[in-house]
Amino acid sequence: MESSNPVLTRLGEAASRERVSGYATDRFMSLDDVVVRTVGLVLLTAASAAVSWNLFTGPTAMLAAFGSMLAGLVLGLVISFARITNPFVIGAYAVVEGVLLGMVSRAFEIRYGGIVVQAVVGTLGVFAGMAVLYKMRVLRATPKFTRFVIGAMIGVVVLSLVNWIVAMFGGNLGLIEYGVDGKVGWLPIVFSLVCIGVGALTFILDFDQIEQSVRYGLPVKYSWYCAFGLLVGLIFLYWQILRLLGYLRR
Repeated sequence: MESSNPVLTRLGEAASRERVSGYATDRFMSLDDVVVRTVGLVLLTAASAAVSWNLFTGPTAMLAAFGSMLAGLVLGLVISFARITNPFVIGAYAVVEGVLLGMVSRAFEIRYGGIVVQAVVGTLGVFAGMAVLYKMRVLRATPKFTRFVIGAMIGVVVLSLVNWIVAMFGGNLGLIEYGVDGKVGWLPIVFSLVCIGVGALTFILDFDQIEQSVRYGLPVKYSWYCAFGLLVGLIFLYWQILRLLGYLRR
């Protein structure tokens, strides 16, 4: 079966080689496999966040936050580009991201009571809404749509990175206001809304990848890779909604 997704095409070719060499699994992935693994990764992330919320305070919090951020970045890039399907590696990514989520969420919750629950509800609401829109075929991952979303995501990531680098040297482009205090202008709010919109649209690409993977007959181990993609999207969306709520609560 041919796929319009080049990543899926390469994964399918690898799966075919596995079947020919006799190392392939006896079972193909299904939608249920992806759902179960995604729920498991989300729960693992939440558990890690709960532990770090209560464990890391004071000077150790900054060290743990920096370490988990660096580890999450490295693991995320390795899993994405190497298309790793090992559940232990992907689980490790969920754990380190949970550590960072827990500490940052705690800082926001101390300053703005109830904001974490609002961010979680907002994240799940957006995810459910995009799933419904995809199921009803209101939004579809056409080639033009895919190029737009990928281009927009690259733009958002690059602008965020540039803003962070400038902030490291004492400046600020005004796109992101760091911390939990201080007045906020209109530009950070608009940028957060753009990030949330782009993050939501990436779920359409994820849903399409999962659907094509099932149709393409990929081995069940690739359901971990699909679940990883959904986890990354959920974490990104949570960060953006938490930040936007923080702006509005100021």
